[in-house]
Amino acid sequence: MTWQLAEKFDKFAKFEKFETSDGYVRWAAFGEGDPVVLLHGSPFSSYIWREIAPALARTRKVYVWDLLGFGRSEQRDGQDVGLAAQGRHFARLLAHWGLERPSVVAHDVGGAVALRALLLEGAAYRDLTLVDAVGGGAWGTGYFKLIRDNAHVFERLPGYAHEALVASHLRHATYTGYGPGVLDAYLAPWRGARGQAAFYRQYRQFAQSQTDEIEPLLGEVSVPTRIIWGREDRLLPGEFAAFLRARIPHAELIWLDGAGHTVQEDAPARLLAHLEADFGQAVS
Repeated sequence: MTWQLAEKFDKFAKFEKFETSDGYVRWAAFGEGDPVVLLHGSPFSSYIWREIAPALARTRKVYVWDLLGFGRSEQRDGQDVGLAAQGRHFARLLAHWGLERPSVVAHDVGGAVALRALLLEGAAYRDLTLVDAVGGGAWGTGYFKLIRDNAHVFERLPGYAHEALVASHLRHATYTGYGPGVLDAYLAPWRGARGQAAFYRQYRQFAQSQTDEIEPLLGEVSVPTRIIWGREDRLLPGEFAAFLRARIPHAELIWLDGAGHTVQEDAPARLLAHLEADFGQAVS
């Protein structure tokens, strides 16, 4: 079931490679119309958009990509997979695609990547949607800080213990639970010695300082912005949504009741309805 789900999305999306200084990232584009780019977070991949992307592609050209070290993208020792590097890669990808002002939808740490590209790397957007996204505040605490500060220990876990840890974290991200095979699909990139090393590499390199840099600049976000948040998010509680709303001028805040951090899993139809609506348009 795991590989059937992943292969179905791969076949639909037809992933290509884009080389960076630290290895290749995989990306895909499909549909026709005004461009929209979807960014995933951690420990996910573009697979999280598997229901949303095809639906948006009915009327728009949709781009997805796997952050370096995630999903289908390259994993290897010595990579810089920090948020600063990911922001630079994203700005270069936009240029590679020839996109001058696409819509951008970003989830989790994908929010920090999108904001860094916009505020520090010269990228330009038509509009920005932040979905349960990292964009500032003390997000690198608790579970995240424990693993980051002790990555050298977690890297040595037996494979079964590592997999149990990642699976537990993934389950905590959803409020309603995953469908058949979905959890396995999320786990697949982090299995084996290479995947395990890559999993803890991101924790070592995702530093709080990389969002501290953009926090004072959030007031300079001038494009239409909306913030969509799962009311039951246990990884990034609602205080982080309020944090972004208070600092990004004219940002619209939309709550999704009965959804956790992975609103793509918990409330895909409602998320899609908001993404298809014009900014400021009420969705029942």
